[in-house]
Amino acid sequence: MNLNDPIGDLITRIRNAQLRGRSKLVSPASTLRARVLQVLKDEGYIRDFREIENGVHKELEVELKYFEGAPAIHQIQRVSKPGRRVYSSIKDLGLVRNGLGISIISTPKGVMSDAAARDANVGGEILCEVY
Repeated sequence: MNLNDPIGDLITRIRNAQLRGRSKLVSPASTLRARVLQVLKDEGYIRDFREIENGVHKELEVELKYFEGAPAIHQIQRVSKPGRRVYSSIKDLGLVRNGLGISIISTPKGVMSDAAARDANVGGEILCEVY
């Protein structure tokens, strides 16, 4: 299957799985998706993820995190889209929900959260916002 927006597909799969109350979801594997999931895991929004081999294709199996029946991710939305890329320097990067959420940013030093980007003093493409 040819996808134009793999991050948008991953975000939609996460949203749909949480709406259905699923504990796990499966997504096609890619390096960018794995890096975004690593940031979500480091920030405590998902339990874990791992790469599994399904015949010829590799897939990512994601374990979602819930607290008292409510998902840990209240809202996840794509910021930079294939039709409209959004870039930000570090000084123009704002807080998400007054610091209660995170932005996931693709920088020259890799994919990282907005707090890590501020520490590394690098800007980049804002992939998505999570809270």
